[in-house]
Amino acid sequence: MKAPHSALCVEEAEDTVKELREALAEAGITLPSLGIDPVSLAREAPCPLVELGRCSVETARRLAAVLR
Repeated sequence: MKAPHSALCVEEAEDTVKELREALAEAGITLPSLGIDPVSLAREAPCPLVELGRCSVETARRLAAVLR
């Protein structure tokens, strides 16, 4: 039962990363390191975390502006 659930969690995380990447692109923002945190996949039953990664100060400002 764990494997199908884990596969669904990973698939959901991948879809979410894609959706976030597209939404950010529409706002003119790129987070180069955006992806799934590989360490969170190393568990017996993976529970993926989304890694937003590093970005420039300008990108952080633009992201803050969009969120406001």
